[in-house]
Amino acid sequence: MANSLSLLSRFKAFFAIFLLVAIVFITVPEAWAKRPPEIRNQDDLNIRKDMHGEDLSGYEFVKFDLRGIDFSNSNLTGAVFNNSKLNGADLHGANLQDALAYATDFEASDLSDANLSNSLLMESSFDSALIDGTDFTDAVLSRIQQKQLCSMASGTNSSTGVETAYSLGC
Repeated sequence: MANSLSLLSRFKAFFAIFLLVAIVFITVPEAWAKRPPEIRNQDDLNIRKDMHGEDLSGYEFVKFDLRGIDFSNSNLTGAVFNNSKLNGADLHGANLQDALAYATDFEASDLSDANLSNSLLMESSFDSALIDGTDFTDAVLSRIQQKQLCSMASGTNSSTGVETAYSLGC
């Protein structure tokens, strides 16, 4: 009986070692690995220079380089642009309601006639951006951003009928 118990113990030990070696040396498929949030849907986006008129609502553009991309007349409702570069991007007439654009660079981008109502825009830069007719109603901005944007505010948004200066509380 002792001999058979010893054989069973050896089998258990051998099986445990085999299982441990298999776990260590067999590679885990990429699909099992958790992807970092900044590249979560990067492959799904298929970013091109011309994204004009596309429905990109709810997409996440975290730490993306989107300089010069044409997003004009696109639906970007609820999109996330955290720490992204949108320098020189064309967002003319885009719907960015409820968007999250924390620390995003909109320098020299065309935001004219865009709808940014209810968007979170803290720490974002709007240097030399075109905001003629942009609706910022209930957008979250710092006081410094608001003053900067008020100095450039003009026009009325064609879809909401709200004046840019009024929407900024100038």
